[in-house]
Amino acid sequence: MTQLLLDLKPEQPPTLDNFVAGANAELISRLRGLTARGNFDAVYLWGASGCGKSHLLAATVAAARRPSVLLAGGATGAEIAIAPGMLLVIDDVQALGEAAQVALFRTFNAARLAGLAILLAGSEPPARLGLREDLRTRIGQALVYEVKPLSDDEKSAALKRHALMRGMKVDEGLVRYLLSRGRRDLNSLMAVLDSLDRATLEQKRPATLPLLKEVMQLQFDTDDESRSV
Repeated sequence: MTQLLLDLKPEQPPTLDNFVAGANAELISRLRGLTARGNFDAVYLWGASGCGKSHLLAATVAAARRPSVLLAGGATGAEIAIAPGMLLVIDDVQALGEAAQVALFRTFNAARLAGLAILLAGSEPPARLGLREDLRTRIGQALVYEVKPLSDDEKSAALKRHALMRGMKVDEGLVRYLLSRGRRDLNSLMAVLDSLDRATLEQKRPATLPLLKEVMQLQFDTDDESRSV
């Protein structure tokens, strides 16, 4: 059997256009509004792992027509540099250390006068975040959105569109198998389809369920090796 070469890296950078909105259309519209310079604004996103929060943060920064910075909560320090009118984006706010929490609270205090837009994301709604009470209150005063996960029907439709754009022919059974056995987030599922497409070209085989199983097994084996290192 020809060895499969598995590459699960996404081929397209995250954008607001390639995020499958599902029930999040209002949120996408709000994020587009943050990309332009304007008055003070604050938005907080929360949701389960894999729902697309990090995609949306990176996409908003990429689309920004104003100075912007994207920080990881665990890597944010005691000083947060800001400039008038900028967009400050912080992912995983639940991972902020004590000094970073103080810095973010101070940034909130200065944000309105400086015309900042603040976009934050975390794993829990504001009231359940394990942060300082004053910062948790400020985050709760922002416009709060739960990033709603896609239904299986929405994922199925998105996967079929993705396959069509790549010129792949996939049947309903193949998509159902991928949804039932693959990871739950859409980016990972699309990455498997991309790997399946490459495998069809390398092996000159059609996109069949047996080939999909080979691709997914290689993914699982690769994940196991990574965890054992």
